[in-house]
Formats: sequence, C-alpha cells, structure tokens
Amino acid sequence: MTEESTPKLLTTTAPAELEGMPKKGENKATVAVVIIAVIVLAIIAGIVVLAFQDAGTVSIVRDIFIILMALMMFVIGIALVVLIVQLADLTNLLKNEVKPIINSTNDTVNTLKGTVRFMSDNLTEPVIKLNESLASMKKIAELFRFKK
Repeated sequence: MTEESTPKLLTTTAPAELEGMPKKGENKATVAVVIIAVIVLAIIAGIVVLAFQDAGTVSIVRDIFIILMALMMFVIGIALVVLIVQLADLTNLLKNEVKPIINSTNDTVNTLKGTVRFMSDNLTEPVIKLNESLASMKKIAELFRFKK
C-alpha cells in the first residue's frame, strides 16, 4: 500500500505546542484589564480637559455627575429592596421546605438503624456463633485424628 492510499489519522496538538497558547480564562482576564485601563485613562483625560475649561462648562459637567450619582443611588436602593425580598424568600424556603425534608431523612435513618439492629440480632449473630461452633468442632476433630 502506498502512503497516499492509507487513511490518515487525526492528529492532536502536542502538549508542548499548547504551552505557549493562552487559555480561555486568561483571555477574558486580559480583556477585562485592558477595558479597565482604557476607562481609567478616559477618566484621567476627562479631568485634564476639564481643568482647562471655563467655570460654566465645569459646572454643567458637575451637575450632570450629580444627577448620575442620584440615579445610581436610586438603582442601588432598588437592588437592595430586591435583595431583601430574595432573602425573605430564601428564609421561607429553608423554614417550610428544607426542614421537613431533613426531618423525613432523619426518620428514614432511624428506621434503617432499627432494621440493621434487627438483622444483626436475628441473622448475623447466630451465623457467627454457628461458624464459631463448627470451627471449634473441626479443631477438636483434628486433635483426635490419628496421623499416619
């Protein structure tokens, strides 16, 4: 058979080749760092530009930022209300749904303990005692057996 007629196997990338390649998590972290750096640079550039503007422009920008801060406080207040409602729902869930499940599981474990104790008392112990008796009888028979 020639090399052209034989089927080619799928090749995988060797681990040594993968070492230089960035992983998915590293890519996302790098993008996040770049975005944060761009935002910080934009803020610094805005501050520098505002430093060279007249008082009217600076007061307008100040008023806009005050309005934006008020809107952010409003959004944060709504988020806190939603958080409190979710916390109340979680407390209700734990009290009314998880606690009965735990009680039911506890009852099941107690039932299993009783079953295991019954099986131990009525099945396992008699079998062990029978094996002990048979082993002792076998040993006594070996002691009285004549060797040739």
